[in-house]
Amino acid sequence: MKEIILDTETTGISVKDGHRIVEIGCIELENLIPTKNKFHCYLNPERKVSEKALEVHGYTDDFLASKQKFKDVAQDFLDFVKDKTLVIHNAEFDLAHLNNELGLLGIKRLENEIVDTLILARDKFPGSSTSLDALCKRYRIDNSKRTQHTALIDCDLLAKVYINLLDQKEPTLDFKVENIHLNKKKIKETSYYKEVVELSSDELKRHKKFLTDNLKKNFFS
Repeated sequence: MKEIILDTETTGISVKDGHRIVEIGCIELENLIPTKNKFHCYLNPERKVSEKALEVHGYTDDFLASKQKFKDVAQDFLDFVKDKTLVIHNAEFDLAHLNNELGLLGIKRLENEIVDTLILARDKFPGSSTSLDALCKRYRIDNSKRTQHTALIDCDLLAKVYINLLDQKEPTLDFKVENIHLNKKKIKETSYYKEVVELSSDELKRHKKFLTDNLKKNFFS
């Protein structure tokens, strides 16, 4: 089964205020194991980044001005996520922005199956913090690289959180166990059997004489 871990960064919180997407990050999972397939882009939002958003992701207006616009990557993005489940932390936020971008181009809304890890976490840990950082701490996932929110780093962390939320161990690749030893000594296999001994002709004669003599002795006694 293929799934897409997805995250976006934006110029601000609400699409109602005209905020737009500045970054999209996607990592593909197949049976919960990350593949080499990724989708990533920075976008020119065609508007200014709010101060609060700048504090979160650090993408300045000057940095974004030279990037592609959403219309330039829309089809590539749709092809990448086609027919795959989208795994998103706080899906309502990201989907609102993605569907807004699609709507501005006259493209229909995303119809993918959605897994919201925020809802999974709230159901599993009611009353506890369910932010991505809090979940990383709970599951002992190293998030030291997350000094600011960036889409691909967040996707990588979310993939690990998602696997733990499903009570699955993180996949270990290229791991083989060969030649099991006990106390660093190879276990020797022991076979047990009855040994078949062939008698010589002389032994057979003596054995026959022994039986005959004893039979006579017992019969006439």
